[in-house]
Amino acid sequence: MKKDWRLPMLAFLGFVTIFALLFVILGRKMSALVALIAIPTLTALAGGFGLEIGNFITDGIKAIAPIAGMLLFAILFFGVLTDAGMLDPIVGGILKIVGTHPARITLGTAVLAAIVHLDGSGAVTFLVTVPAMLPLYIKLNMDKRILACIVAMAAGVANALPWGGPTLRASAALHIPIADLYLPMVPVQACGMLFVFACAWMMGLREQRRLGLGGASASGAPDHHVHEIDEAQRKLRRPDRFIPNVLLVIAVLGLMISNTLNPVACFMFGTVLALLLNYPDVAEQRARVDAHAKAALMMASILFAAGVFTGIMKGTGMLTAMAQLLAANIPASLASHLPFVTGLASMPLSLLFDPDSFYFGVLPVLAEAGTTLGVPQVQLAQAALMGQMTTGFAVSPLTPATFLLVGLVGIDLGEHQRFTIPWLFATAVFMTCVSALIGLFPF
Repeated sequence: MKKDWRLPMLAFLGFVTIFALLFVILGRKMSALVALIAIPTLTALAGGFGLEIGNFITDGIKAIAPIAGMLLFAILFFGVLTDAGMLDPIVGGILKIVGTHPARITLGTAVLAAIVHLDGSGAVTFLVTVPAMLPLYIKLNMDKRILACIVAMAAGVANALPWGGPTLRASAALHIPIADLYLPMVPVQACGMLFVFACAWMMGLREQRRLGLGGASASGAPDHHVHEIDEAQRKLRRPDRFIPNVLLVIAVLGLMISNTLNPVACFMFGTVLALLLNYPDVAEQRARVDAHAKAALMMASILFAAGVFTGIMKGTGMLTAMAQLLAANIPASLASHLPFVTGLASMPLSLLFDPDSFYFGVLPVLAEAGTTLGVPQVQLAQAALMGQMTTGFAVSPLTPATFLLVGLVGIDLGEHQRFTIPWLFATAVFMTCVSALIGLFPF
């Protein structure tokens, strides 16, 4: 324990660390990887911590290792299954069902985006969903902003999955087991997705009335659109193994959600089985791993860097000192409302903070302050996941996926934000209220 006279200095250094982190990441002065390691190291040295910093780093990396391993193998697992074409029959089936009926098209867009986002990647979701659905919107003269909005809503709610970036970051930053963080949120996420489907259907009906279709297909339009893939993708497809691949996904997710196996073990075994099932040749296995290694290693490296950040912040006592200072200025009568307020503000916070700066910089301080006031850290983490880079990630100018989405749809960022932000905010507010109603955290 540090002496009381050091607390103000540690709090000052802690806030300097946080603000410097936000400045260099949001201002694109440093990459997240560099900033998460360099900045806390410099402030710790300024605070008089010398060789102790190495022990702080080791402790932080030890805590983060299972989460980083889970993410790495989750990316490989879903990447291999996508290469094998597991999603192709699902995409084709949805396109055939929706036909050229606007309300069915919008609902089908939401369902497809939610399914594709099982891999946790916004870029993959947009690259699969938008090209598949955009021709229908164009042929029927439907508003393309609706396509971008629905994809953003469905992917946003799905982004709170255990292997999604925000959930992994919240778990890593506060050292909360994934199961403890996510499983109580399952009913909330399910209700959020139903809300998205209802909004999508409503937007479709509104388009139907605007176009004057009266529930019928557009004149001269084909019965349904056919999703096409290029020759390179076709060579990787394994259509005869669709059912085994689906059963494998169900088994892996079932074992993880039931807490039968550790999440990293589930995805590790799942990746091995997916490779053996679809690409038994050694060269093919190596090629599939290489194809997804960049994305996997990039995210895993950021999580390890986050382990360095949290390890130093906790080991030096800066995190505790900041939390005590904040807690002293929050009336005790308002403490219980902190998670609910955080949930309401979570989606707009995506426009101000990127996921690394929020979950590794802001959330730990907020959670530590809440702990001092008797608020469980897990409640604040769950509240943040109502919107911070979940429902809010696809409109944030701080995430590259946002620009990918508007580029694929062919609209401006400004018109996308003006149209979509109210719907996303409503989704986050709805999920926050559901969370309070089921007792996840108080009003």
